[in-house]
Amino acid sequence: MTKYRAIRTPCAGGHTHDSKAEAARCDDLRALEDMGHIADLEFQPVFRVEVNGKLICKYIADFAWWKGDARIVEDVKGVTTPVFNLKKKLVEASHPGVVITLFPPRKRKVRKAKAA
Repeated sequence: MTKYRAIRTPCAGGHTHDSKAEAARCDDLRALEDMGHIADLEFQPVFRVEVNGKLICKYIADFAWWKGDARIVEDVKGVTTPVFNLKKKLVEASHPGVVITLFPPRKRKVRKAKAA
């Protein structure tokens, strides 16, 4: 049993992913690549964060691809942790042009206005 109860699941491409959601997203991205909407789909690209030549951490994303001239890096998350938030900021600061997106996109809760 994993910490967040994720179940390792194979995708239609035949390789195994850490969760059912990640395997489903892999199938979606492969379909988009086959239709020509995205190019150069990568699985688990590694980003090294170094400061003054010293390795601080490595971040392993779930997927990366190109859409036109933009490189999209995506991570499938059921639960966003403080460690992920820190690594995301470190990677985006040390690798100019890299923006990490989450799938599924997070929706902010709409709060009711206080009565005056």
